[in-house]
Amino acid sequence: MKLPSLLTHSLAGLSFLGLVLTAAPAPAQKLPKKQKVLRAMTLTNDYFMQKWPDPGKDIMTNKPRPSHIWTRSVYYEGLLALHQIDKQKRYYDYAVDWAEKHQWGIRNGVTDRDADNQCAGQTYIELYQIDRKPERIRDIKACIDHMVNSPKVDDWSWIDALQMAMPVYAKLGAEYNDSRYFEKMYQLYNHSKTQQGGKGLYNPQDGLWWRDKDFVPPYKEPNGEDCYWSRGNGWVVAAMVRVLDVLPRSAPHRDEYVQMYMQMMKVLPAQQRPDGFWNVSLHDANHYGGKELTGTALFVYGMAWGINRGLLDRKQYQPIIAKAWQAMIKDALHPDGFLGYVQGTGKEPKDGQPVSYTSKPDFEDYGLGCFLLAGSEVYKLQP
Repeated sequence: MKLPSLLTHSLAGLSFLGLVLTAAPAPAQKLPKKQKVLRAMTLTNDYFMQKWPDPGKDIMTNKPRPSHIWTRSVYYEGLLALHQIDKQKRYYDYAVDWAEKHQWGIRNGVTDRDADNQCAGQTYIELYQIDRKPERIRDIKACIDHMVNSPKVDDWSWIDALQMAMPVYAKLGAEYNDSRYFEKMYQLYNHSKTQQGGKGLYNPQDGLWWRDKDFVPPYKEPNGEDCYWSRGNGWVVAAMVRVLDVLPRSAPHRDEYVQMYMQMMKVLPAQQRPDGFWNVSLHDANHYGGKELTGTALFVYGMAWGINRGLLDRKQYQPIIAKAWQAMIKDALHPDGFLGYVQGTGKEPKDGQPVSYTSKPDFEDYGLGCFLLAGSEVYKLQP
């Protein structure tokens, strides 16, 4: 696999000035041309691929971790979304190289029930559908079959799990025309929604999700509101989008996921900041309030997807999307492709702080994945 040369990378960085100058004075409701969206995506992705020429290399933070954990798996979701709109062979090769370095395996083996570790399966399945080599799907299918054949349904105790694992079930169910995957996915989802933490992690009154049982009332934010973590709710939005993208129209419970998606889309616009971002705490702008890219990108992903699928009104949502996308380009994207304002790993507003233009999260990969997912749908908004 041949990565872009340093010269190519430098020229991409130089074009960044044009990206910003073009986006900055544009009316808030006007989307950038699709080629400018693609240039921004390419710039950020080239930065990452050059920084990680060996996709199988362990990720080192406070300790080494294998590179098929959830953070990197989310990046590959974004990379394949980029590949769908710009079919450069180097993107496909990079994803295959990553999967092969891990032998298309699941961290901790096929009996692992952890949704985070199953997230890599989303990419494995998509790569299998491009080239149907049995080893590509063997372990993720065995892992999910193990879940399907178990009566246990309380595994997803945190809402991030919905995005990490639900699309895997949906993809397998569609691939094998087997409704058992759809039914197990619903059982796990519904337990999280209605029972986890006592009464469930979803609050129908506000149309948002508590991240896990630690934030179910009586827990309150400093201003007395419930704690709705931006990225956590972004994961739920992404889960609905990625499930609905592959779930057959006749599949059981599809209407439930559409309704959940639409309810979240109804309440999220009111939480957008004047600068286009969303705060890490959706109902308390003063609790580590400020620009944050990952939640913002996931909401943009969901909204743009909804317009592209005819579920959302373009006149209402396109200005929201354009404002957020331009904010990410102008305020978060560095000339070399690094993304600022990415909250580090955690589960609540205070984690990974301070978040700034120059702050580096403990893992750079998942923020890029979120950005690429958003860009892939924003790109499609333009004819």
